[in-house]
Amino acid sequence: MRFLLTGGAGCIGSHAGVALLNAGHEVVVLDNYINSSPEALRRVEKITGKHVTVYEGDCCNEADLDRVLDNEPVDAAVHFAGLKAVGESVRIPLDYYRNNLDSTIALCKRLAAHGIKRIVFSSSATVYGDQQPPMREDMPLGVCSCPYAWTKWMNEQILRDAVVADPEWSVVLLRYFNPVGAHESGLIGEDPSGIPNNLMPFICQTAAGMREKLFLFGNDYPTPDGTCIRDYIHVMDLAEGHVKALEYAIEHTGVETFNLGTGEGYSVYQVVNTFETVNNLQLNKETVARRPGDLPVSYADAAKAQRVLGWHARRSLEDMCRDAWHWQKLNPRGYRQEEDL
Repeated sequence: MRFLLTGGAGCIGSHAGVALLNAGHEVVVLDNYINSSPEALRRVEKITGKHVTVYEGDCCNEADLDRVLDNEPVDAAVHFAGLKAVGESVRIPLDYYRNNLDSTIALCKRLAAHGIKRIVFSSSATVYGDQQPPMREDMPLGVCSCPYAWTKWMNEQILRDAVVADPEWSVVLLRYFNPVGAHESGLIGEDPSGIPNNLMPFICQTAAGMREKLFLFGNDYPTPDGTCIRDYIHVMDLAEGHVKALEYAIEHTGVETFNLGTGEGYSVYQVVNTFETVNNLQLNKETVARRPGDLPVSYADAAKAQRVLGWHARRSLEDMCRDAWHWQKLNPRGYRQEEDL
């Protein structure tokens, strides 16, 4: 099979590209490189020994989409393209609504015009809001805490409505929990621009001396050690979930939703302590006041993905911490060190 990955040069998109190529599929990527690098795709080819067809362009632009789809027959699309920082979405909400909704609408219109009605969408556990975990796919939605989460919720509804209007569509909604880690080779990984929004890259950059101190936000939550609990999933487990989701989409019509998580929650202190132990490091860290918008506890009920897709997370928290640090050590400036040569 041949699949279009919008935003395929990003962290999750590049890891999914590796998983798909290793599973025997072909990959076509459309990316505008706003939050990614073409170097990631060159490294995907190095890891897999296989070719990636690449187009530079904007998923919100129907002409860019047509340029790809007119030349590249594909069986389905995975829609990774989108802005994804929670805090940034609060500061510039209109940019998030414009980009994240327009890209989905444009992509669906151009896919349908080319007779392609299969899509896997990158959604998020943030659509659950502040509900009692474990989070199940059949929980009520609609109380999101930030514009980023609302764009995911709205995109899910757009795609459901598309299926109602045209039952030939096959839509798989994947609700990610907290992807961390990197490919075990250390060639591809998370490369945030500016100050990281997520815990693991902040840990890695502090360990590498790029940040003076690791700030841990809040130790007074109603959890065993007072810090937030999240369902951290290795990015390669997440990537392999996309292979299963695409294979499902090829064989079915309608819409299905799956959580991609481990089903287990780890606290911030647990993650930091595991990182230090596995990598034999001591981090300069300080606990400070809570960060607005952080929920105390969130973790998945991942039973449906295992039952229907035959997928489950296989890698441990130790693997996540080890692989994340391996990537950081080999790439202290991310992909930028290659681009500067």
